[in-house]
Amino acid sequence: MSTTAPHGWIVPDWPAPAGVQALCTTRQGGFSSAPYDTLNLGSHVGDAAGDVLRNRARLQSHLASLTPGARLFIHSQVHGTTTLALTAQSDPAVVQEADAFCTAVPGAVCAVLVADCLPVLLAHRSGRAVAAAHAGWRGLAGQGGFGVLESALHALAQTLQQPLEVVAPETLAWLGPCIGPTAFEVGDEVAEAFCRHDQASAACFAAGAAPGKHWADLAGLARRRLDRLGVVAVYGNDSSGSWCTVGNPLRFFSHRRDTGRLGGSGRFAACIWRG
Repeated sequence: MSTTAPHGWIVPDWPAPAGVQALCTTRQGGFSSAPYDTLNLGSHVGDAAGDVLRNRARLQSHLASLTPGARLFIHSQVHGTTTLALTAQSDPAVVQEADAFCTAVPGAVCAVLVADCLPVLLAHRSGRAVAAAHAGWRGLAGQGGFGVLESALHALAQTLQQPLEVVAPETLAWLGPCIGPTAFEVGDEVAEAFCRHDQASAACFAAGAAPGKHWADLAGLARRRLDRLGVVAVYGNDSSGSWCTVGNPLRFFSHRRDTGRLGGSGRFAACIWRG
């Protein structure tokens, strides 16, 4: 069954393996009031708890319409590098801290919430395992060159019980919407966090308007990390304006755009699962 989506939600345009489904919600199709209007899925941003529950129920209902018995897993993201393996015994009601999720269990929906950070969906060509990662700059950079994407790929390889160097070239990646390279201004410490372990990452930073400031290409940094891992089939966000959360306020939530001026911002979700 191919994935379909209402409310302008995004269906990834990629050659997903048979049985693998994915979608990315937008800010449309829910119940929340401004500034969380309308499909805010984040329970930690100040939105009315009842509205968030109704929004999550709407997403859960749509997932179940595509895959009967689908279970939506939304955990607490902390801008780290931990990958949580979802098993047949995992309970969606038990919230844990992690920034990436991996599973081989049919119907277990790996979901990450974002509002400027980059969602990355991964699927092995065999269709036997999938993963989702929440990649803000801290998690993407990680420590010692090992970040959330490295963690997710290692978990995928462990799930498949194969070496990483075998799994990575047979893995597809889809990059969702995130803050774009003309909107993401960062300091020297961010550029240094990436360039310290990969000097070529400097190509993903442009000089900012003030000394010590840079415009960062978050999706470009992720593509570079994936390439270094051996993942060559990468789809989705190409760093163009249509993918920028800041520049598309009618479609996407943006923490950087809205929290300061409006007092809050919602979160949308990127989801992947085995049907």
